[in-house]
Amino acid sequence: MTTWTTQDMTTRQTTRAVLFHETGGPEVLTVEEVPLPAPGPGELLVRVEAIGLNRAEALFRAGTYYYPATLPGSRLGYEAAGVVEAVGPGVTAYSPGDPVMAAANFDFGVHGVHAERVVLPEEYVVPRPDGVDAVTAAAAWLTYSTAYGGMVEAGGLRPGDPVVITGASSGVGTAAIQVARRIGAVPIATTRGEGKRRRLLDLGAARVITTESESVVKEVRRFTGGRGARLVFDAVGGPGFAELGDALGPGGTAVLYGWLDPRPATVPMNWPLTVRGYANGAVVADAEGRARIAGFIGSGLRDGTLAPVIAETFEGLERITDAHWLMESNTHTGKIVIRV
Repeated sequence: MTTWTTQDMTTRQTTRAVLFHETGGPEVLTVEEVPLPAPGPGELLVRVEAIGLNRAEALFRAGTYYYPATLPGSRLGYEAAGVVEAVGPGVTAYSPGDPVMAAANFDFGVHGVHAERVVLPEEYVVPRPDGVDAVTAAAAWLTYSTAYGGMVEAGGLRPGDPVVITGASSGVGTAAIQVARRIGAVPIATTRGEGKRRRLLDLGAARVITTESESVVKEVRRFTGGRGARLVFDAVGGPGFAELGDALGPGGTAVLYGWLDPRPATVPMNWPLTVRGYANGAVVADAEGRARIAGFIGSGLRDGTLAPVIAETFEGLERITDAHWLMESNTHTGKIVIRV
């Protein structure tokens, strides 16, 4: 096993990384040279090949995420795929040359992986499945781990269950459609307008509801023969959460995993039902949880039942602002990726 030499450990290294010094729109993002420490005990040095964008990073950059950035000079980024370049003392599970993915179970203001190279504790990475390229891997971990963790582990989704997936054109939404199909559930996708209906049907949605012109409750009841859904998987929250709960059948479960609408969520009244909040970091922070999710994602990527939907791939960290503007536009379907 290769570790850094004494000379490496004492030579000052730098790398290019995405930073922001004030909260705001995509224009606050910069690419700068930052110190790159040697990997310490239990740490890995990873050369980043591709990064994936998530709504969480846009909220964090804007100052509306559930925890604040430490300014000036905050890092950014939950998701990346790369290759181990060096390991620190005590690391036995990884060796230089191993392909890995960031596990997104860290404070990305501190450990943000949107950079050319990063040093991470080994519990913050997972192996990249054999044969999976960096762009695909950068689009896979957070979306599929959130969809699987929220719907299956938290929501108890089973084969045959109708599940309402809100924000279905997002990275997590498109992943949730595939996860539901893979376990034999019936995905009902919601989107605001007609523009993305055909794409969501092509991705495997059994039914698409456009919220600007259709009632979620009426359409879910119609589609399920009056039974209602078994599960709601919601990224939005806010006052509309109550209507989603009304689309559930008796004893159903509503899982809230995002808070795109910052207004207070109203609790549905069609009891009995279960309302759960899902935090992906709590599952992937546990070694057994990471192993379960890695097994599910890896097998799905290998057999083709999971295939990340990539809206656009940008070339180079310098395109980070353009990538964030695309995310802000909400015109894309799937993940936005930057090849580093």
